[in-house]
Amino acid sequence: MATKRFDLFTICNYAFLAIFCLVTIYPVYFVLIGSFNDGNDYMRGGIFLFPREFSLANYQVVLQDDRLYTGFKISILRTVIGTVTSVFFTAMVAYAMSRKNLIARGPYYWIHLITLFFGGGLIPYFLVLKNLHLINSFWVYVIPTLFSVFNMIIFSSFFREIPEEIHESATVDGAGDFRIFLALFIPLSAPVLATVALWNAVGHWNSFFDAMIFTTKGDLMPLQLFLMKMIREADVISNSQYVPPQVQKKISVQTIRMAAIMISTVPILLVYPFLQRFFVTGFMVGSLKG
Repeated sequence: MATKRFDLFTICNYAFLAIFCLVTIYPVYFVLIGSFNDGNDYMRGGIFLFPREFSLANYQVVLQDDRLYTGFKISILRTVIGTVTSVFFTAMVAYAMSRKNLIARGPYYWIHLITLFFGGGLIPYFLVLKNLHLINSFWVYVIPTLFSVFNMIIFSSFFREIPEEIHESATVDGAGDFRIFLALFIPLSAPVLATVALWNAVGHWNSFFDAMIFTTKGDLMPLQLFLMKMIREADVISNSQYVPPQVQKKISVQTIRMAAIMISTVPILLVYPFLQRFFVTGFMVGSLKG
């Protein structure tokens, strides 16, 4: 039986990757154990591996606010609707840009590139959304994110790698471009679709700036904006009259913030493993050609 031999480079590589994983994962783990620890006990310090005094009081304080569930609903809706519509719309544009017979394809391409590097600024952007009646509307989360030039380039690069014979044979059979796009190009593009969908989903889930600028209604507040406010107001919440005295003894400003961070982070972490196998393949295949 042959034994695997390790040279110096392999040993150093494994050691570096192990240290890198530890440095990456431990901060998340540190926040996790802090969120499950008694707040007053946490202030004593010395908690590095396990909770010293286990407590769910921090999560009890965060979860008792009704705005949390409204935030979850808005974030889930904008993530699902925004991701599906953005991926579909961007993929359609990319399919058109990948076709050599598209009229004025060159000018379209350069117009897209200009918008990738230059923008009008926040105030003109706000005025455009206001004229479109999107301010204080749920669709302000969806419509402005329908198209991404960067994702379009990734999609079109992938589509150009699909053999032209597939498109020609479908055309001979009487299929139009829209049917070819839906029946052939979309099924063949699962890796890049999953990759771009993950980027969009993470972006929508973590977004709070657009809600902070373009909405004032409480029922349109996404989870991240609510948790950002809760983190800022943690010192007020910990001393609130709505928090029972027995719970106040088990919480602190730091542990409330940790619980809020974990609540916002865990859902997207649960989605990532299901798309991980597509991530590297989709990104690399879609970037082979510019």
